[in-house]
Amino acid sequence: MRFLSAGDRALVIEFGKTVDRALSEDVLRLNAVIRSSDVSGVVETIPTFRSLMVHYDPLVTSRQALERAVSGLLERSGESRTGAALWRVPACYEGEFAPDLADVARLTGLTPSDVVALHSGARYHVYMLGFLPGFPYMGDLPRELELPRRADPRVQVPPGSIAIATSLTAIYPYESPGGWHLIGATPIRLFEAGRPRPALLAPGDAVAFVPVDRTSYLAIREAVGTESYQVECEPLDA
Repeated sequence: MRFLSAGDRALVIEFGKTVDRALSEDVLRLNAVIRSSDVSGVVETIPTFRSLMVHYDPLVTSRQALERAVSGLLERSGESRTGAALWRVPACYEGEFAPDLADVARLTGLTPSDVVALHSGARYHVYMLGFLPGFPYMGDLPRELELPRRADPRVQVPPGSIAIATSLTAIYPYESPGGWHLIGATPIRLFEAGRPRPALLAPGDAVAFVPVDRTSYLAIREAVGTESYQVECEPLDA
């Protein structure tokens, strides 16, 4: 573990150099302990794959004082974390919602239905949010579906697109460029600034994709637009 400065307003606690669940759990437990301990000067904590960034107010505390405070909390970071949720996200893997499904099937030596079954049959861990507001980096993808990013990234990826690349899967909250393989789409909104918690998902949550057909997708999208749809959610035992 290393303590690293990130400018004069942030401290990074780095736990390792790989992307794996054990490191993620270390990061998430320390994050939970810091957030529950009211450490002086802490403004915000940001979990990533293998590190935790702690933003602080330099008029209230210093890098040295914050490092001492965090070091004192590391013994508590072995405690079980609570508050995570399992989200059941509707996903349509049909037609225009899955423009890369056939290519993914060809590249992996599977049928399109096999790809859908594998992708929707796994439960994914939200490692971190990044790239776009509410964009979840989720793992771990079944090994049979692991592929490098596309050789020709798209200039425009539709919002709600469900994508895979390397060992991860993700959902694009907004239209943006993107180089991942698009194998489906969800009609839910991952980020809304007016919500009490703008990002629907949080690091440490879990996601299960629930296949729906095109008709159901359109019905859910309409219900989302009228704010009459809620994503199924239940507490997750960490």
